[in-house]
Amino acid sequence: MKTKTPNFDQPSTLKNLPTLPHILLKLLEACNQESINLNEIAAIVSKDPALSAKLLKLVNSAYFGLPQKVQGIDQAVVYVGTNGIKNMAICACVYETFPNPVKNGIFNLKAFWWHSLRCGCIAKNIAVEMNSDQPDEAFTSGLLHDIGKLVLWANFRKAYEEIVKNSPADANLLMEEEARFGTTHSQVGKWLLKRWNFQPAIADHVSYHHEEPARIAHAFPMTQIVWIANLLSQDAETTLHEGISWAQKILNLKSDICHALIEKGVQEAQDVAAALDIDINVDAPASSANDENDRKKKEALTRDVRNASLLMGTLEGFLAANDPNDILAVISDGLNILLDINRFIYFRLDADKNVLYGYYPDANGQFVKNRELSVYLSLDQNLLVKAILKKKPLHSFSKGTHRSLTILDEQIIGRLDAQGIYCLPLIAQGDAVGVLVLGIEKKDLLHLQENVKLLNVFTNKGALALSLSQMKRRRLRNIQLKRIDASSDLARKVVHEVNNPLSIIKNYLKILEQKLSENDIARNEIRIINDEISRVANLLEKLTNFSKQPAQTHEAADINALITDIVTLTKDSLQKHSNINLRTDLEPNLPKVDAEGAGLKQVFINLIKNAVEAMVYGGNIYIRTRYFGPSIIDHSVRKKKEHNGYIEVQFKDDGPGIPEAIKEKIFDPYISSKRDGHSGLGLSIAYNIIRSFNGNLICKNTLGYGTEFIIELPEQGNSRSIGK
Repeated sequence: MKTKTPNFDQPSTLKNLPTLPHILLKLLEACNQESINLNEIAAIVSKDPALSAKLLKLVNSAYFGLPQKVQGIDQAVVYVGTNGIKNMAICACVYETFPNPVKNGIFNLKAFWWHSLRCGCIAKNIAVEMNSDQPDEAFTSGLLHDIGKLVLWANFRKAYEEIVKNSPADANLLMEEEARFGTTHSQVGKWLLKRWNFQPAIADHVSYHHEEPARIAHAFPMTQIVWIANLLSQDAETTLHEGISWAQKILNLKSDICHALIEKGVQEAQDVAAALDIDINVDAPASSANDENDRKKKEALTRDVRNASLLMGTLEGFLAANDPNDILAVISDGLNILLDINRFIYFRLDADKNVLYGYYPDANGQFVKNRELSVYLSLDQNLLVKAILKKKPLHSFSKGTHRSLTILDEQIIGRLDAQGIYCLPLIAQGDAVGVLVLGIEKKDLLHLQENVKLLNVFTNKGALALSLSQMKRRRLRNIQLKRIDASSDLARKVVHEVNNPLSIIKNYLKILEQKLSENDIARNEIRIINDEISRVANLLEKLTNFSKQPAQTHEAADINALITDIVTLTKDSLQKHSNINLRTDLEPNLPKVDAEGAGLKQVFINLIKNAVEAMVYGGNIYIRTRYFGPSIIDHSVRKKKEHNGYIEVQFKDDGPGIPEAIKEKIFDPYISSKRDGHSGLGLSIAYNIIRSFNGNLICKNTLGYGTEFIIELPEQGNSRSIGK
C-alpha cells in the first residue's frame, strides 16, 4: 500500500513533541520543592531535547521581546521562571500522557533520547577541546540535531515507522527513504527551529548534520563539530570509526583524544540517566522488569499531571469564594475530586476561647455549626487537638494509636461512619485556623500518604482562604464601628446646633402665645407650629439613638421567653394581613444571658419588621435558637466560671435578599435597601445593642434566596465577648 506523503507546508498539522516521563517527573518534583534551585531545574530541562526546544522557543518568542537571542538553558530558565517551566512541562506531556499508551514499536524513543543526549555532550566536549567560546551552542545543536525525527514520528507515526523499519541502521538509506517520503528529518528540523525563531546558525547545524563529508569540510567549525559528534555518538562500530577518521581529517583531533571525548560524553550522559532513574541499556533484550518500571513511571506521570491540572482548577474556586461556607464547599469538592474523600468535619479554632467548633454539612450542603462538636484545646489527648497543637497531620491507624483513642475520637469516627480519621491542621502564615478531620478506611491510608504533597498544597490554600475570610470579617466589623462612631459624632453635633435655634423659636412662640387673648384664632396656629417643632425634635432624637449605648445590666434574660412573647403578639396579625408565617425552632433549657430584656426585644422586633417589609408577597420567617458549648466540659475552666458557651439566635426569611452593593455596609447608619423615607437606622441600633451585651450580629445573605441574621450572645457567667 502506498504511503500518503505528509504536507509540511501546513504547520497546523504538527502536534506537540513527546517527552520522556522520567524527566517530567523530576522536573515537576524540582519545581514543587519549598526551596527551589534554578540550576537544578535548568539541568533537568537540558537533558531532554523536546523540553529544551520548547523552552528556547518560548523565551525567544515575541511574548518576551528580548533584544538578544537566548541560547543557554540556564538563562532561559531565569527568564521563564519556575511556574512557566512547570506549566510548559505539564502542557508538553498532556498529549502523550492522557491517551492510551502507545508502544514505541520500531521508533525507539528511549534510543532516540540516548543518542541525542550523547551527541549534545560530545559536541560540547569537542567545542571545549577546540577552545570554542560557544560550548552551549554546541550542546544545544547536538541535543536538537535529530528533532526532525520526533516531528515526523509524532505526527505521521505509522508512515514514519515504516521508513525506519526499511532502514534500521543505515543513516544514508534512512535519508533516501525520507526524501522519497517528501522530506528529510534534517530539513524538518531546520524548518521547525526557524519557525521557533532560533538563531540561524543552530538551524544550519541541524540541517547539515547528514551532509556529504566533502561539503562539510568547507563549513563553519560549529557545523563540523555537530556533524562529527553525530557520528561519534552512533552505536554502530563502523560509523564510530568513520567519525574518528573524519575528526582527524577535519578538526585535527587525534584518535586517543576522540576516544577520551567520547568516553567523557558517554559518562556524562550515563550520570544524567542514573540521576533520572532511566534504563539506558537500549541494546539489551526487553525485560519485564524494565517494562514494569517504565509503566510505573508513566502511571506516576499521569497521576501527577492529572492531579496538577485538577488542583489548578480547584484552587481557582478559592478566588471566587466569598465567605467561610463557600470556602468549605470548595474544600469539600476538592477533597472529593482530588482524593475521592467525601466525609469530613471542619473544626474552626476560636483562639480567644481555646475552643474548636465543629462544622458539618446539612441536607442542603450548607456548613453549620454543630453544638455536639465543640472541643476545648486543653483536652489534648484526642487526635484533632494533638494535630492542631503539634501542627502536623495525625491519623488513627498509627501503631499503638488505636489503643489510646479517646471516647471523643471514637465518637467522631462513628459520626463520619468510617474505620478511622485523618486529622489535617490548617495553618496559615504560621497560625492555626482549624483542623480538617477526614473519615477514611484503612485501605485508603496509603493512597492518602502517597498524595500528601498534593493534599498539603490544597489544604494550605484552603487555610489561607479561611484566614483571609476571618481577617476580612474582623476588618469589616472594625470599619463598621468606626463608621458608627464617626456618624455618632456628626449626628450629635448637628442635633446640638439645630436644637439651639429650635429652642429659641419655641420660647418666642411661648412669649407670643402669652400676648394673645384666650379667644384669638392665632393660638391654634401657634399650637400647630409647636407640635411640628416637637416632631422635628423627636426626629433629631431618633437620629442619635443608634449611637447611644444601652446601660450595662446584670439582668438575666431568657431568650426563648422573649421570642415566645413576641411571636404570640404578632403571629396571627402577620398571617392575616401580610400572609407571613412565623416558624420557630427553640432549643429547650437554654442558659440565660446577661442582657437587658427590653433591648433584646427591640432588636428581635426590628429584625422581624425588616423581614416583613422585604416580603411584599408573603412568605416565612424562621426563628431558631441553639446553644453552643464544649461537648466535654473542662472542669479546670468551669472552676473559673468561664463557660465559653454562647446562644445563637437565627432570623431567616424568604425575601429577595440584600443587594451586594450595600451588604457590607448593612449595619452603617443611614444605609437602607428600602425606600419610602426609611432612615436606615434600625440595624445600626440593633448592632449597637447586641454589641453592648458582648455579643455579635452577623448578616448572611444570598441574593434571591433570602436573608439570615445571626445573633451570638455569651451565656450568663461568661465574661468573654463573642464579637472579636
